[in-house]
Amino acid sequence: VEPKKNLSAWMGKMIQSPAADTLLQEGDIISIGETIKLEVIHTPGHTPGGICLKGEGVIFTGDTLFAGSIGRTDFPGGSYEQLINAIKAKLFSLDDDLKVYPGHGPASSIGAERAANPFFN
Repeated sequence: VEPKKNLSAWMGKMIQSPAADTLLQEGDIISIGETIKLEVIHTPGHTPGGICLKGEGVIFTGDTLFAGSIGRTDFPGGSYEQLINAIKAKLFSLDDDLKVYPGHGPASSIGAERAANPFFN
């Protein structure tokens, strides 16, 4: 990614981000050790390649879904409509009890966000 898009240009350094070694796809499984398995869920909107990682009883939502909020969509490639649609279709269809661990802020649950997140009510 070029320096203006990765924001390094705004910090006084021109850093060219390296290309990814592997691009994760919807449904891929990431194994951590022998017991932890995380399923990739593609949730574009914050970025075109945004993902969440779903494990047993938990989902790591990064900058897709927060407790009482959603991720920003004003970066290059961001899309409010895609983010809202991805959350509704892919995250809010999951079990209410699934614990949500966002990239910032407190944890929540899918049920709590479906019921009270102001971006959906």
